[in-house]
Amino acid sequence: MTALKTYEGPEIRNVALAGHGHCGKTSTVAAMLYATGATNRLTRVDDGNTITDNDDEEIERKLTISTALTTAEWQKRKINLIDTPGFNIFLNDTRGAMAAADAALILVDAVAGVEVQTEKVYSFADEYRLPRAFVINRLDRERASFERAVDSLHARFGRNSIPIHLPIGEEKNFRGLVDLITMKAYFYTPDGNGIGKEGDIPDDLSDAAQVAHEELIEMVAEGNDALMEEFFAEGTLPPEHIIAGLKDAIAEDKVFPILALSALRNIGTDRLMDFALEYFPAPTCRPAAVGTVQGVEKGVRAVRDNEPLSVFVFKTVADTFSGRVSYLKVASGVLKNDSVLINARTGQPEKLSHIGVLQGKNLNPVTELKAGDIGAVAKLKDTLTGDTLHDKAMPTAFPPVEIPEPSIAYAIVAKSRNDEDRMGHAIHKILEEDPGLRFYRDPQTKEFLLAGNGQQHIEIIVSRLRRKYHVDVELHAPKIPYRETIRGSADVQGRHKKQTGGHGQFGDCWIRFEPLPRGSKFEFHNETFGGSVPRNFIPAVEKGIIEAAANGYLAGCPMVDFKATLYDGSYHDVDSSEMSFKMAARKAFKAAMALAKPALLEPVMKVEVRSPVEFAGDLMGDMNSRRGRISGTDVVGTDQILKAEAPMSEMLTYQNDLTSITQGRASFHMEFSHYDYVPSLQAEKIIAAHKAARSGEVEEED
Repeated sequence: MTALKTYEGPEIRNVALAGHGHCGKTSTVAAMLYATGATNRLTRVDDGNTITDNDDEEIERKLTISTALTTAEWQKRKINLIDTPGFNIFLNDTRGAMAAADAALILVDAVAGVEVQTEKVYSFADEYRLPRAFVINRLDRERASFERAVDSLHARFGRNSIPIHLPIGEEKNFRGLVDLITMKAYFYTPDGNGIGKEGDIPDDLSDAAQVAHEELIEMVAEGNDALMEEFFAEGTLPPEHIIAGLKDAIAEDKVFPILALSALRNIGTDRLMDFALEYFPAPTCRPAAVGTVQGVEKGVRAVRDNEPLSVFVFKTVADTFSGRVSYLKVASGVLKNDSVLINARTGQPEKLSHIGVLQGKNLNPVTELKAGDIGAVAKLKDTLTGDTLHDKAMPTAFPPVEIPEPSIAYAIVAKSRNDEDRMGHAIHKILEEDPGLRFYRDPQTKEFLLAGNGQQHIEIIVSRLRRKYHVDVELHAPKIPYRETIRGSADVQGRHKKQTGGHGQFGDCWIRFEPLPRGSKFEFHNETFGGSVPRNFIPAVEKGIIEAAANGYLAGCPMVDFKATLYDGSYHDVDSSEMSFKMAARKAFKAAMALAKPALLEPVMKVEVRSPVEFAGDLMGDMNSRRGRISGTDVVGTDQILKAEAPMSEMLTYQNDLTSITQGRASFHMEFSHYDYVPSLQAEKIIAAHKAARSGEVEEED
């Protein structure tokens, strides 16, 4: 295959398309590719033939699950398009993609306006100081309103979001747009090639366009003293001065333009690409990458070809044919085929053979990638998402994207022995792709747990295991890792005596049991004196208590947060042994538990829920019904942050219930906080269930 053209840094734009789910990001990429001639037809999500949604799960569910890359060549320049997920459970991928972008197009549905994830992806762009613009998409839909969508942007992001387009026509009659910078109109053929025909502004839009044009000029001039003086003197600004001022204002995050589009009907596509080339900065015009350079924290690596080579890997994909594919951005220097770089995390060399640029899942070869460009390479040995590869002579490491801990975990069980043999390897491959997942074995319940950002996230992983790796597994709610403790003290004797034909068994110990503060686990103290218990048998006493505590007293759960003090005992010169004292300690533990007011503990989770303010009352009521304790609330824009603590056992179904209560407009994060007492009514049920299970096991053994 012939290698593609190599582009210089100033000819490149790295643009992330982000927004709430189903706002048309993938359709926008498809329209751009068709307008540039990269595809010979306008592909559609509903038809399952788009370049960037190519995974079986994405095609079936008609949503973007994983970040995808593609390239549009427009006006002899290159736009690297990063198509990102829009649903909350996959937003970790979006955040990682933003780290590689140099600008962001934030899409907004013309019917729904600003939604929950619109604000989240905006915050990601803010975090990375990305110049950004809003694109009001799907203007061809029934009940679509450009004006209403603009109002929602103003309400959430302020007056700095300013239209540079006005739509011509509404809903199914949307057929073009007015460019408020040049004051020219562009008309399109629906489902055409995305290239508009220039014309005059329709008479019925003339007055509205003039008012919007003047508002745009005022906004651009507002942050520029020279333009402000010219505006006051002349009453207007020429297009070339508007363009220059707007470009500066976008780069400084002072103005966020609003554009009009119907990606599905391919209306406004060419103006969108013209905007990206004209107003978004090239990677060489962006601030230098900051990291650890030659051991110096906050060292910088300028985006220049003549700098030492450094590469940042922002995503990893496990491809069936190509193996591990690493998506990378050249932070500095020029990356050439067969370059050998050092992985900053492992210290090991990696050879980058067959570098290329991605068109969806296809890797097209290039001879080199210049500073600031985005590409991919297959089959790196030990490089994972977030790694930096650097020139041996210039050690460099860029900070990886911080991924929050998963919010929900499910127990995962292989359906057959063959599935069990393959499951570990397959999940390891998936973990390389998705840093937001966790796979681990609970030491108490002995279950294998798969943790992710929501039930749908885990279900998609299970489906991918079956489709891609031919591993069938079942999911079920995890066992709650209850624990036991004591509320009172007990002073008991543990005596083990057994006579046999030969040597007998004898161990005798007096032990005092006392509760400890929550989180203290277990302490053992020896206060014997005078040799009442020989020193060599004391560890056996401790071991006997630990073994007994592991199986608890009430419900078979580990006993924690107590202290055992051995203070007296007796022994036999012949019959005493380590085993005898271990058995004596177990008997002492059992006797003490009957006296020390044993109690059941449950894990309590720290929960943070973000939702539109109108659902606050329903969410508080629901949290109270889950035995949750609300610790506070914050208001951020039109959203409320609800902070609470709730038992894990009550939160297993929270994802689905939250979606139902808020129509999918809320998200939550959950992490372990502490253990607390189980209320008596719930404790009785748990203990009864354990006894029933134990009696069933005994019957089977009999």
